[in-house]
Amino acid sequence: MGKIRRCIFISKELQVNEEIRDREIRLIDTDGKQLGIMSAKEALSIATEKQLDLVKVSPDAKPPVCKLMDYGKYRYELSKKEKEARKNQKVINIKEIRMTPSIEEHDFMVKVRNALRFLEDGDKVKVTIRFRGRELDHTSLAEELLYDFAEKLKDVGKVEKKPELEGKNMSIMISPITAK
Repeated sequence: MGKIRRCIFISKELQVNEEIRDREIRLIDTDGKQLGIMSAKEALSIATEKQLDLVKVSPDAKPPVCKLMDYGKYRYELSKKEKEARKNQKVINIKEIRMTPSIEEHDFMVKVRNALRFLEDGDKVKVTIRFRGRELDHTSLAEELLYDFAEKLKDVGKVEKKPELEGKNMSIMISPITAK
C-alpha cells in the first residue's frame, strides 16, 4: 500500500456562537462600534441578551474579531447577492460552421447569414474548412475564403484567431463586437 494522504478542507462557513472556542475575542456591535476585547463566553452572553448571533468575521486577526448579527438574515442576503451575480453572467458558446474550399457562392452566403445570427446572439463562431485529397495543396485559396468570410462579418464580429492549418482543417475564430 502507499502512504495515506490527508487533505484539510477550509470551510467557507463562518464560526457561529458555541463553535467559537477562542479564549479572547474582539467584539463589534451591530452598528460597527467596538465593544472591546473579552472572553468568548462573555461575548456569547451579550449576544443571547440581544437575541443575536456571535459570528467570527476575521479568524486570522490577533485576537480574532467577532460581530453581533442576525446570522440567518446575513446568510439570506449573501445567497441573494450570489443569485443576482449568477443571473447577470452571460455564457458564451462557440458555434462551428464547416465548409469545403470549393463551396458555391449561394451556400457561402447561407453560412455567412448563420454566422451573423450566431454573432448577434453573442456567441463566438469558429469557421472551419475541411480539406479532402488534393485540396490540401491549395491552402491559400481556403485562407482567402476565410478572410472573405470574416470581411463579410466585420460589422458584427472581429477576428480573434487568424486562419490556422490544423491537420486537414483550416479554421478562423470570430468573436462578437461588444456594444459600448
